[in-house]
Amino acid sequence: MQAMEIAQPGGPEVLRPITVPVPVPGHGQIVIRVAWAGVNRPDALQRAGLYNPPANASALPGLECAGHVAAVGPGVTRWRPGDAVCALLPGGGYAQYALTRADHALPVPEGLTLREAACLPETCFTVWTNVVQRGSLKGGERFLVHGGTSGIGTTAIQIARALGARVFATAGSDEKCETCLSLGAEVAINYKDEDFAARMRAADGADLILDMVGGSYLPRNIKALADDGRLVQIAFLTGSKVELNFAEVMTRRLTITGSTLRPQSDLAKARLATELETHVWPMIARGALRPVMDSDFTLQDAPQAHRRIESPGHIGKIVMRVDHDD
Repeated sequence: MQAMEIAQPGGPEVLRPITVPVPVPGHGQIVIRVAWAGVNRPDALQRAGLYNPPANASALPGLECAGHVAAVGPGVTRWRPGDAVCALLPGGGYAQYALTRADHALPVPEGLTLREAACLPETCFTVWTNVVQRGSLKGGERFLVHGGTSGIGTTAIQIARALGARVFATAGSDEKCETCLSLGAEVAINYKDEDFAARMRAADGADLILDMVGGSYLPRNIKALADDGRLVQIAFLTGSKVELNFAEVMTRRLTITGSTLRPQSDLAKARLATELETHVWPMIARGALRPVMDSDFTLQDAPQAHRRIESPGHIGKIVMRVDHDD
């Protein structure tokens, strides 16, 4: 099969085409004929040598895809060859066929194309585990998400709104702020023009903040939280080390937590998939959640896809078309 490999750590140009064997499913696994593959920032981090895949995962980049089941391993009862699925992958999505656990796959929601479905797994798994499970977001709470027009941000706005939360978002342009408002944010803050911490304090503070920026945002997030508020950290685009006064964390009873998705156990991801099908897939069915699409590329244009995701201008998800029969 055709795939794109990381020839060596570096910029987008190190992504190159390669021919490799089609994977064979083991017990509890399926092989998906990939129609569309999602492109995510962790892919770019892996390409740069900053985010190594787990020991038992494919070295090829790609953490999500949509397509049709091509083969099933022993013990798989839910899926049959030909079934349309989208799936969270341990790696290997930048290829014509991808291997994953059967219980990490979900049916393509009715009404969505395979192109749209390829955008769901990585963001939905990430948002649900961090906003709902770890962040304990409840209806009526004030929720602030940074990077509101990223794939994570656009998904988080819609899920939080569907749960009845009051949604606040930051973004880097007026156009991006308008997108956040159109998705259900009550307030969109252009961080280049306004202090988000002051804006949140004026609104009585955020009960929950989802942040992937880090760096100088960390102490500002503390200021932006309401008493008893929670901060969930999922990435550090501007650095993971900062000086922070924990006395305020103590006196205001704040909670700081965070997680990454890829290193979690297969069982934890399977349980997340079940929760998504139970709680998030109905949001899609009733029109409360829809992937926001930025652009698409071919598999051979993976370097251009990485340049796009590393640019400041994109809004929503970036995907690559792999199988031109779909």
